[in-house]
Amino acid sequence: MPLPDLLNGRWADMSLTQPEFARYSRHVIMPEVGLDGQRKLKAAKVLVIGTGGLGSPLALYLAAAGVGTLGLVDFDVVDTSNLQRQIIHGTADVGRSKCQSAADRLRDVNPEVQLDLWESQFTSKNALDIVKHYDIVVDGTDNFPTRYLVNDACVLLNKPNVYGSIFRFDGQATVFDPRVGPCYRCLYPEPPPPGEVPSCAEGGVLGILPGVIGCIQATETIKLILGIGEPLVGRLLHYDALNMTFKTYKIRRDPKWAVGAPHPTIKGLIDYEEFCGVRGGATAAQPAFGGSDITPEQLKKRIDAGENLFVLDVRNPNEFQICRIPGTVLVPLPELPARLAEVPQDREVIVHCKSGMRSQKAIDFLKAQGYTKLVNLTGGILGWADKVDPGMPRY
Repeated sequence: MPLPDLLNGRWADMSLTQPEFARYSRHVIMPEVGLDGQRKLKAAKVLVIGTGGLGSPLALYLAAAGVGTLGLVDFDVVDTSNLQRQIIHGTADVGRSKCQSAADRLRDVNPEVQLDLWESQFTSKNALDIVKHYDIVVDGTDNFPTRYLVNDACVLLNKPNVYGSIFRFDGQATVFDPRVGPCYRCLYPEPPPPGEVPSCAEGGVLGILPGVIGCIQATETIKLILGIGEPLVGRLLHYDALNMTFKTYKIRRDPKWAVGAPHPTIKGLIDYEEFCGVRGGATAAQPAFGGSDITPEQLKKRIDAGENLFVLDVRNPNEFQICRIPGTVLVPLPELPARLAEVPQDREVIVHCKSGMRSQKAIDFLKAQGYTKLVNLTGGILGWADKVDPGMPRY
């Protein structure tokens, strides 16, 4: 479908230097791009939210393609566990700001690109002030509150949102363009219950997968800038890496959507953590716990004292092989209903997973079955590694 001009003709004043002609020659000789197309790329301003698994490949390719201005939003630092998929960062960058690390790599790829670094959390307070400077937003985030925030900011400012998501061996991509098509809320009107959809930190992700989806996002972004081809507006692309299949599904524009409707129920940005059921400002990786809890140090002291505790590990068997707390009993969360008899009701049961999400879900289930002596291990086994056993392998 033909889309409105994103750049409002400001590319017409752009010119290419001799070094730029040499750099972009393989673009310029393509009739679909040509000199005018490369000038459009140079004039374009694209905001990349997140410089992790998805943000890494898409930012690299957008910079290499000659997008004139790239904004990078990220407040995190590089961790060793990132390096399996976040290819914009290297071993020497561990502990550094992700924005700074990504910027150094992008400047090496293409020093002609202007980089705007937004080294702060993307929130309802600053989202509109950041997004308003750009033509297109590319969503490389990995949690529901931020995805809804990105969507609503883009709809309120009438900006295309190039969306991608990944989990294990599956990826999705589409273009939410409020000017002509559906938005994220048309696809997901309501967020899933907290803990129902595990994050990549809980469930894992094939390291190559974000490369595939990130490249698709970069491709769609360039198509939007150039005004060529058939963008993924109104179509959700699903990629199954295990079976190497691509399928597309239609997304229909919901006339009742809360944002962008003729009489919208939401006229501004909201508290998205509250909307997604993340209580007390907790993150998806470490949800708030409504019942009793215990710190790793307290648990270690009680174990050393020989107390009659039952420590229940609800992680998956492959995680249990990596590291474990001595004396724990493994009952993976999906198997808990069928193995309920293995969990005693007459003893205190201390439940843990990797960081706290699955353990809370297990406790909620056990409470519904009549269990009362339930305690959550704060921070899960990652907290144990931080506070009790620094030599324990982390994943």
